Amino acid sequence: MTVELNPNETNRALAYKLWLRAPNPMVTFFKTLDVTNLIRVSKRTGLKFNMLLCWCIGKAAASVKEFYLLPVGDKLMQYDSLAVNTIVKNRLGEVSSCDILFSDDLKAFDCEYRMYTSQTAESGQDRDLSADCMVIGTSAIVDTELDGAVGMNSGIYNNPFLIWGRYRKKLFRFVLPISFQFHHVQMDGAHAGRFLESLQREIQDLR
Repeated sequence: MTVELNPNETNRALAYKLWLRAPNPMVTFFKTLDVTNLIRVSKRTGLKFNMLLCWCIGKAAASVKEFYLLPVGDKLMQYDSLAVNTIVKNRLGEVSSCDILFSDDLKAFDCEYRMYTSQTAESGQDRDLSADCMVIGTSAIVDTELDGAVGMNSGIYNNPFLIWGRYRKKLFRFVLPISFQFHHVQMDGAHAGRFLESLQREIQDLR
């Protein structure tokens, strides 16, 4: 369920006033994650690394209430569910967008991830849940290692967005630099920092 809020009746009132019409209301953080445990779990279980990371992103975001808010046009919307978007290479050799409803149940999320990414790859049609869920965008550029990436400010797509490349080996660990872009009306830097710390914990705690 999606509800329009009166911004003045929320704790984002000042941020809404200051940042909604700012020339660039998007903020980008960079963080290097230790993904050693994620790789171990992937190899042990046969679950895809990208799916596991998307699930950890959803799990970490679910603990930060600001993720359930989003400025859409001039409105501040509140959602009761989250989805994680992934980019899929389709049968035409192009890319398509696929939204996966987040579930706290890893097996259920993996089932939907495999089913809908396969359907999207075959059909070449985007799967869009943005009318019903607050969608967290992701893009994995696995063709190269990235030190960082900054997304665009379109004024239309205000959703939080994470970008990463290939993970790399550092001594006896594996690390993954990521970028996290968010709209300043939706959250402040403290919320974003808490999310990134929670994401690292979810990766470490995955079994």
